[in-house]
Amino acid sequence: MGQALATIQRKFQGSEWRHKQLRKITDRVFDHFKDDYGKDHLAFEDLYIAVLFVYNDINKHLPGPHIDPPSKASIKTMMETYDTNQDKQLNREEFADFIQQLTAETLNVVSRNMIVAVVVAPMVALMTKRATEGMPGVGKVVQRIPNSIYATIITLGVVLLQDSGEEVE
Repeated sequence: MGQALATIQRKFQGSEWRHKQLRKITDRVFDHFKDDYGKDHLAFEDLYIAVLFVYNDINKHLPGPHIDPPSKASIKTMMETYDTNQDKQLNREEFADFIQQLTAETLNVVSRNMIVAVVVAPMVALMTKRATEGMPGVGKVVQRIPNSIYATIITLGVVLLQDSGEEVE
């Protein structure tokens, strides 16, 4: 069981997994501008739209609460930092590095939420089921529910609480 938990944690929380998922998103967004507009570089306005696309994909494809993209001012400041050749445009690699830094905290929150939802919540659910055995009335009802269904119900409750209660800046 310990090895399985370690594998799950490494897979969901590891920087390799996050980097791979984010690279897929950034390549898809960059290719959108390249294919539709013939651009190999992103100027500021295109970069801002690309950031909106990236955050849209993050919100669609990764679990957790809705995450708002950063302001135009913070994007402009970061763009100046990641524009290594100082041409006021970002190429594919500069864009990937830019998005990696921009979304670092966001992906940490997503990873943490996945660990809670996949590992912690089901374990807590089964422990609380055992704890209710001695309670009059409630214990008998809870004990009749199969473990898999009980764990699923509690896990869904935890995920709903995460989605409604956690804000990412």
